[in-house]
Amino acid sequence: MSTLRDLAEEHTQLRPADIDHLHRIAGDWQLLSDLSFADLLLWVPVDGDGTYLCVAQVRPTTAPTAYLDDQVGRIVGGPEVAHLEVAHRQGRIWREGDPVWYGDVPARHEAIPVRLRTAEGEAGEVIAVVGRDTNLSTARTPSQLELNYLTTADDLAQMIADGTFPPPRHPGETTSAPRVGDGLVRLDANGQVTYASPNAQSAYRRLGYASHLVGEDLAKLHRRLAADPLEGTDAGNAVLAALRGEAPPRREIDARGATMLTRALPLMPAGVPIGALVLVRDITEVRRRDRALITKDATIREIHHRVKNNLQTVAALLRLQARRVAMPEARVALEESVRRVASIALVHETLSMSSDEAVEFDGIVDRVASAATEVAATEVTVDMRRQGSFGVLPAEIATSLVMVLNELLLNAAEHGFPPAGEEGPARPADAAKPEVVVSAHRFRKQLHVSVADNGRGLPEQFDAERGGNLGLQIVRALVTGELRGTIELRNGATGGTEAVLVLPLARPTADPR
Repeated sequence: MSTLRDLAEEHTQLRPADIDHLHRIAGDWQLLSDLSFADLLLWVPVDGDGTYLCVAQVRPTTAPTAYLDDQVGRIVGGPEVAHLEVAHRQGRIWREGDPVWYGDVPARHEAIPVRLRTAEGEAGEVIAVVGRDTNLSTARTPSQLELNYLTTADDLAQMIADGTFPPPRHPGETTSAPRVGDGLVRLDANGQVTYASPNAQSAYRRLGYASHLVGEDLAKLHRRLAADPLEGTDAGNAVLAALRGEAPPRREIDARGATMLTRALPLMPAGVPIGALVLVRDITEVRRRDRALITKDATIREIHHRVKNNLQTVAALLRLQARRVAMPEARVALEESVRRVASIALVHETLSMSSDEAVEFDGIVDRVASAATEVAATEVTVDMRRQGSFGVLPAEIATSLVMVLNELLLNAAEHGFPPAGEEGPARPADAAKPEVVVSAHRFRKQLHVSVADNGRGLPEQFDAERGGNLGLQIVRALVTGELRGTIELRNGATGGTEAVLVLPLARPTADPR
């Protein structure tokens, strides 16, 4: 199904600013649908030929829908859109007419013109029409709650026609909560509560307010209830801002171990401030789970920090032991172990500063490459650099991969560039400066990595499958085992040696058997 933007760009001459306004309406109109007990359909005129295209639809969560089938993408004309044409041409809300039937479902049509206000703050031209279609099959005498819902819905509908609804969205806010069913409070122009739904009353009772809300000054009540005076002041000021016609960001109130989220919206039909609508939601359990997750994340980071410290301690002990060993071969083996342990410690150090079990791997590669340059047992100065990006990798991949790269980088630096006088093919005198390049890119859920040098290349009798020192054996075991990938060692096209790794990024699902 095409998106709102796709449909509008294909069938209409609406400007980008017009389409953005329609997106804002579609992002916030669940509120109006629930208050109206009605389906909302967003209709745009198709190139002035008398037909209209439905580019968005929302169904109410408070009442049965009038449409079992999705209407998005439907183009209609003729008598079926007469009410839309009146709203579009005359710029007023249309509520006349008899009920219509959709199969066995009787429905009442209404049409609300959509305006986008100009940069000067004036009401602009009508760019679309919101159809408000109510299923009448369950019609009955409305309750006090339903009457307040419908009254508020009419005020918001007029604000759509005026171009003052929806309000601008604040950065970082979503449109999912709170909703009408979570709790609704209506205020008059003085900020006093004229109606509070049962769910709203229950939410305030959780905060410690046992009396009925009607007649209360809500801004003052928020200041009294909040455990944190600053939090209470912010919540109270949000109510006052809505009464002035502003749309403040959402606020939370904590009291007596409970937490309530509030959203204050101005009510300004025809540009006249008549009060405010405050939606509330009890989010005590949500915040409790958030705190539990924060505690868990902190514990995991502390574990990684301690593992890093332990690995550094192990590396320090091995380094001390290496200094006391007389045999050169044993000393070299211990020093290699120190480097391997230190490379794993790098991953845990990064994880100890992260909020999840994933690491930004580029920084780790750069640090490993820098360390390999400093500790490589070679007389030749080798430059090491990275091309491309590894991106964010899960910890289980990062831990093994950092060991693999550490071994490959050291192997390239120590064996790819022999010092003068050593047996084996020598580098030409005019050869480029010794260099090792680590390259990475992602392709089809795989990570492709290469470690290439411009050195002397592989020996003629080298067995790429079995040959090599302990470091290469560790590399093969980690790549084919822990990382479930492949590795190929080969001579580069222009000289030197190249190690090519292909690693899957997605873990296989467990066998249900």
